[in-house]
Amino acid sequence: MQTSYQFTIGLNEVGMEHLDLVGGKNASLGEMIRNLTPRGIAVPDGFAITVTAYRAYLQHNNLDAKIHEIISSIDMSNLISLRKGGTQLRQLIRNGRFPQAMEDEIKLRYAALSRQYDQDATDVAVRSSATAEDLPDTSFAGQQETYLNVRGPEGLLESVRNCFASLFTDRAISYRVDFNFDAFDIGLSVCVQKMVRADLASSGVAFSLDTESGFRDVVVINGSYGLGELLVQGAVSPDEYIVFKPALEKDFEPIIEKKLGRKDQKMVYGDDPGQLTKVLNVQREARDRFCLNDRQVLRLAEWVCIIEKYYSEKRGSWCPMDVEWAVDGLSNRLFIVQARPETIHSQRERDNFIEYTITKPAPAERIVRGIAVGDKIASGKVVIMYSLDGRDGSRDGIEFQAGDVLVTDMTDPDWEPIMKKAAAIVTNRGSRTCHAAIVARELGVPAIVGCLDATSILRDGMTVTVSCCEGDVGYVYRGELPFEKTETDLKDLPTVSTPIMLNVASPELAFKFSNIPNAGVGLAREEFIINNYIQVHPLALLQHRELNDAPLTERIKELTRGYESEEAFFVHKLSYGVAKIAAAFHPNRVIVRFSDFKSNEYENLLGGKYFEPKEENPMLGWRGASRYYSEEYQRAFGLECKAIKRVREQMGLQNVVVMIPFCRTVGELLKVYTVMENYGLKRGENGLEVYLMAEIPSNILMADEFSQHIDGFSIGSNDLTQLTLGLDRDSALVAELYDERNDAVKRMISMLIKTAKKHGVKVGICGQGPSDFPDFAEFLVKEGIDSISVTPDSVLKTMRVLGKNSKKEVPETV
Repeated sequence: MQTSYQFTIGLNEVGMEHLDLVGGKNASLGEMIRNLTPRGIAVPDGFAITVTAYRAYLQHNNLDAKIHEIISSIDMSNLISLRKGGTQLRQLIRNGRFPQAMEDEIKLRYAALSRQYDQDATDVAVRSSATAEDLPDTSFAGQQETYLNVRGPEGLLESVRNCFASLFTDRAISYRVDFNFDAFDIGLSVCVQKMVRADLASSGVAFSLDTESGFRDVVVINGSYGLGELLVQGAVSPDEYIVFKPALEKDFEPIIEKKLGRKDQKMVYGDDPGQLTKVLNVQREARDRFCLNDRQVLRLAEWVCIIEKYYSEKRGSWCPMDVEWAVDGLSNRLFIVQARPETIHSQRERDNFIEYTITKPAPAERIVRGIAVGDKIASGKVVIMYSLDGRDGSRDGIEFQAGDVLVTDMTDPDWEPIMKKAAAIVTNRGSRTCHAAIVARELGVPAIVGCLDATSILRDGMTVTVSCCEGDVGYVYRGELPFEKTETDLKDLPTVSTPIMLNVASPELAFKFSNIPNAGVGLAREEFIINNYIQVHPLALLQHRELNDAPLTERIKELTRGYESEEAFFVHKLSYGVAKIAAAFHPNRVIVRFSDFKSNEYENLLGGKYFEPKEENPMLGWRGASRYYSEEYQRAFGLECKAIKRVREQMGLQNVVVMIPFCRTVGELLKVYTVMENYGLKRGENGLEVYLMAEIPSNILMADEFSQHIDGFSIGSNDLTQLTLGLDRDSALVAELYDERNDAVKRMISMLIKTAKKHGVKVGICGQGPSDFPDFAEFLVKEGIDSISVTPDSVLKTMRVLGKNSKKEVPETV
């Protein structure tokens, strides 16, 4: 360390061992500059004003006793008392003066930093760095202030004084009480760091895990134009990217999700004297582009992985990271400007699986939707607030009661005393990395952010249920809905000999479901992804300009924003949905069934009416394999092939197995193979396996012949049952006859298993039967089936049933 400096120290001179001297933020920056810069990670330089300086400032202005007196007088349960005491404390500190030696030293350091960047008065970010923040078990997210684009020694000194005062913001005082920190046990340092000109490019945050499920194998990146404060505040809806770590390590390009955000505002440098920053509207053309290109996304993900690995090794255990990044618009270089340990999932017990479910969802009315934070459910009375003190005519914070549902435009750290009383939180703006989301996770409160119109749709006093248990999308329901909370200790589950796989439709739930014991995915339906992610009939995407349907063309134009063509939109969107499921269960097999819409279902997609025939019985008509090789549809099927090829070869998710549904004859199978090869998919190439849905009696009667051309069968018990018994499963008139456990159906299944085993071909089941009927699952195991795939809510029940039977079959002496 420099002995000539008493109150400051260079960031390149500190590390985590100096936490008590420079606080969590500065210690982490110094750690990265010293140890990760040699590995190619760029971190802007700067210096720290030490905790010693902060304490000397208090002592020089005789503030210790006054601070003690004011804090002792605050009633922490009373918002008015908290506001009054906080205001007094901050004003007391802002009115102080720097010791002359400290002022001179800060100016000297700043002059040296300016010279380092060949400027007379360089632009710096001035951030608080408390000794208790950015630690593995407490984040103190947003508790102290940050000042951007600070220039000149006088502006710097003013910002430092304000940072000292921000140790006593209302939310910081409240937060310390909640976590049992004494105000005088915490010291404050200040970080003075060279600015990155993100006002001319983009910035954001990145996590080395999925923030909602805790899934470890991804990097989640949020980004928007301009300086990062608007994103953290929740004022903008950012772009989101997800990168799969294991494939990234093998030099693939595994961006498994890209979502285009609104990005309608950006924070840039201010023009007027005394105006550090200002907010501008973003032009539509820029909003319709992603703020990062794929190369930047992959580079950032690599850096986040390096940072996580470094801190995990230093800590001696897994240490997921929360990283802030910025792209310099002048140099186009990427920088890391902060890194802190993630404090929620790293502390969570992974052997305890908790699931929330609404018990009566059918009649419930969904009135608002947004981004789900967490996976809980809560009900309460709506309280709409636009400010904490009610100055705008809305509720004052003191009227907010414990158990109310907070509905607001967005929150900032000042709202924390209110948020901790809320049963749930709903905001118009924000993303899953904004302040409202971060605090909600820490508090364990369900939150839905980025709803756009919650304050205009919901009404004060109405009772609602806020549900975050249905995936990435959260819903506000009218009224109080009953729900269940189920806890399972995964260590207590029995071991079963037959692999249990999952049927997974929604990519949004894949990371969460991966926490359930499983052997992979036995059925991933493309239809769900097409219906929800793409929404348009593939042929309408390719030919809409020829249809002279202006509203359809306008809707397609809106959906395909951010993509170079309609084809790219379909291929990328489908590949993202498939890849997210494949990544969640990697390296286990994920069996993806090509689309199996019936013609009436295809017609319901946008533009579908122009391409679909009217069939008397679509269930038995133009579906599955017969579509893929037809002249009318094979170009659309080619898009599915391209998406699978992209997932396997570009993203590196070679655990994806494809499955062909409703294939009536071996001749049809070979025709499908020809089309697949035309679009780059060939069985056996790059390890590609092809399974066949065994759902038609001909699949079983001709199993010897089919086995010569496939790698596995997957029994679709729903269609197999209706076709074996000759009934319509949707008809109430014969519903009582529909039963997968019928002897005729079981005999068909037994025949298939024997034939498949004779040829060394795997056979599993992915129909509804094993999920609904444990005794049916027992029958399958006795027949020697290779795997059973059930719905996620049936896995634990099925394992217990099969586990009991396994114990019965094992002699007590073993």
